[in-house]
Amino acid sequence: MKVYRFVAKVSDSGTIQIPYDSSLLDEEVEVVIRSAPHSRSNRRPAAAFVNQWAGFLAGDDTEQSNYECLSRKYQR
Repeated sequence: MKVYRFVAKVSDSGTIQIPYDSSLLDEEVEVVIRSAPHSRSNRRPAAAFVNQWAGFLAGDDTEQSNYECLSRKYQR
């Protein structure tokens, strides 16, 4: 059994168009549909990400935290 994989978009009328392949003509096929893993509809704009995370460490002294972490890691 040969497997074909391609990306298609469902139209407003609910149809999809598959690429032409003469080996599929007059053949019975099984169709499995799943959402694309990295669909653009799931992405959010970069500005929304920046607005959510910008400044969340503003009050923390990251240099001091790094120093303390490394001091504990390499103390003898």
